[in-house]
Amino acid sequence: MLTISSNPNNILEVESYLQKLDFDFSFDKEKYADILISLTEAVNNAIIHGNKSDETKLVHIHVTEKDNGVSFCVIDEGTGFNPSRVPDPTCAENIECCGGRGVYIMKALADDISFDDDGRKVEMYFNLKSETA
Repeated sequence: MLTISSNPNNILEVESYLQKLDFDFSFDKEKYADILISLTEAVNNAIIHGNKSDETKLVHIHVTEKDNGVSFCVIDEGTGFNPSRVPDPTCAENIECCGGRGVYIMKALADDISFDDDGRKVEMYFNLKSETA
């Protein structure tokens, strides 16, 4: 588990944490990149949107080995949000907008994703079992 204060500079700790986990899980390069991008987006959203960059509020990152893969859970201490209300950034009317891209990227890269606790908790699952094995 990793817990950081809501300072955007602490995003660097996420990459360091993932590098340590790579020793245990031996992620392939493509999966590592997908996890790093998704996890960075989730933590960034938790810091900026969830906790409003309030450094007295924390972001908690839990990692669990699960069903031939790994699950990352990111929890903030904010007021939450409704993920179904996040606009689809690929729709023509939203192309010029700046919201929703992080959630869209996480959904695209994770093998499964869920939002709980009124949007304060995001869980992303990544299958680590080789498709050809």
